[in-house]
Amino acid sequence: MLEKSNTLIRFMIKRNKIRIPLWLIGITFFTWMIPVALDDMFPTQDERDVMAETMANPAMTAMVGPGDVENYTLGAMTTHNMLLFTAIVVGLMSILIVTRHIRAEEEDGLSELILALPVGRLANLNAVLITLVIVNIILAFVTATGLYALGLESMDLEGSLLYGASLGATGIFFTGTAAIFNQIVASGRGATGLSIAVLLLAYLIRAVGDVTNESLSLLSPLGLVTRTEVYSNNNWWPILLLLGFSMVLFLLANYLNAVRDGGAALIGTRNGRKHASRFLGNPIGFVLRITRTASISWAIGLFVLGMSYGSVMGDLESFFQGNELLEKMLIEKEGYTLTEQFIPMLMLVMAILACIPPVMNMNKLIGEERKNRTEHVLATPVSRTKLMASYLLVAIINAFIMLSLTASGLWMAAEAVMEEGFSFVIIYRAALVYFPAVLVMLGLAVLLIGVLPRFTSLIWLYIATSFIINYLGGLLQFPDWVENLSPFGYIPAIPVENMDWITVIALSITAIILIVLGFTSYSRRDITG
Repeated sequence: MLEKSNTLIRFMIKRNKIRIPLWLIGITFFTWMIPVALDDMFPTQDERDVMAETMANPAMTAMVGPGDVENYTLGAMTTHNMLLFTAIVVGLMSILIVTRHIRAEEEDGLSELILALPVGRLANLNAVLITLVIVNIILAFVTATGLYALGLESMDLEGSLLYGASLGATGIFFTGTAAIFNQIVASGRGATGLSIAVLLLAYLIRAVGDVTNESLSLLSPLGLVTRTEVYSNNNWWPILLLLGFSMVLFLLANYLNAVRDGGAALIGTRNGRKHASRFLGNPIGFVLRITRTASISWAIGLFVLGMSYGSVMGDLESFFQGNELLEKMLIEKEGYTLTEQFIPMLMLVMAILACIPPVMNMNKLIGEERKNRTEHVLATPVSRTKLMASYLLVAIINAFIMLSLTASGLWMAAEAVMEEGFSFVIIYRAALVYFPAVLVMLGLAVLLIGVLPRFTSLIWLYIATSFIINYLGGLLQFPDWVENLSPFGYIPAIPVENMDWITVIALSITAIILIVLGFTSYSRRDITG
């Protein structure tokens, strides 16, 4: 089973010599940064106790999980606020890397090259699994040692080790989850989508269970993570359960890989039409077709996310009163309620999330090029400019729709729970004002495709950085120039600030310049596979 896996492991690590370190650096740096910021904001136990009282309500329990509010030390506060969300990011990392090296490589025909060598049938799968186990162990160790090295009060060695182990065990569990879906479905997108769906379902089950029935929460891997009670009771049994379940998933993935045909899936794809529709004869129709599934999924998800945020707006006034942590993240403005001050922060989060699907649509162009499919399209009477313009037009429309859906979902839910709700125009303007910032992100994606096609993934790093510096800027007390490194940092905070047309126009012009440069470079460079 493990024949030649060692060689494949070294090969896999070499291929991810940039991707994996970036994931590890980002996660560990963010994990170390939060307790330092919390210690600066809540230096005394009395201040932490006040914070504990505001966190001890069903809404926050559903959002971040249960916490030790009776003994709300700095370590307990860090765990309560950050462990669950960091674990979700670690699970996402594992899912993406697993799919990239199993199903995506089978789609590209690369796995056939590996199987043509003197390796076992299961060697590639086990190389992926072992590599991810190593990566998550390294993540756990580096995170734990870093937290302990901070030397902060109540963050002892055992708690730090358990914190790191919680993240590592979560990553290993979702490695097994993704490995199974990569055997079941025939596409990388499908495997990734189903794996992420399980991750979201785990979060939902945990949220419902934490509020209504603790036994239900134990059915979720994320529910087990919150039961570790890091820096409080330091329970290790949830980690053992997660690792035990992970071993079962690994064995099941090996069995499914052994019984299916190479390149095939346990669930076959349905037969397509015998004749393509006229719609596919146009580049725009073609782009819409290949991005349809992902766009619909994101549209539903963002609409539901907007509704979920809107559903809690009825009790925000009482919730924010005295909560220093959240008040520092608001746009303070006299004459506006705390709920109104909260809207810009919500819109920032949803705008950055709404930025992801249009950038995915744009990057689909370079993805098709790497799979040697673009040449077939360009062999027809379709120019490079027209092809790229088709992808860009679809991405721009996608961005507009995503922002509109998030605003609509939030307004509908808020209208149902608030005695005096907001007008739709206010909410819609607060969302749509981020459209120029999204266009700048699209412009950067176009520029990377045209100038640096091998480094188009850098746009995701920039989006993640934008989220950290703009969303957590107030909490971590970043200077203004740091927040202005992202286009989202220039957007006026409607409704508590007036519309800044000069800034919006400047961002739009910046996006146009980036797009023009990207188009010019794309029309001149070689198309490579």
